[in-house]
Amino acid sequence: MTEVSFDDWGKLDLRVGKILEVENHPNADKLFVLKVDIGEEKPRTVVSGLIGHYSAEDLTGKEVVVFTNLAPIDLRGVKSEGMVLAACKGDKVVLLSPENSIDAGTRIS
Repeated sequence: MTEVSFDDWGKLDLRVGKILEVENHPNADKLFVLKVDIGEEKPRTVVSGLIGHYSAEDLTGKEVVVFTNLAPIDLRGVKSEGMVLAACKGDKVVLLSPENSIDAGTRIS
């Protein structure tokens, strides 16, 4: 495991997000395109490989942890503006979410 400094940790902007919409990716069988409220003027688009682990219905309305200052990337033709965080062990994927409901955009520290 690579150690990072406290200063490096401070560069990460992790926030609570609320998934508003879920669509299948038009060019990928295992990707969802999520619209996520992170407390900004408009929702962010986040592409996530959650098909097979969650249904669109299960994701809609869910509060999650979002890595918001990750550089945007084009994933098979759709610009992803963040990353929804999950714990993975083998084939099991579990989204990270707050224990209790809290406002979208709340910073995680």
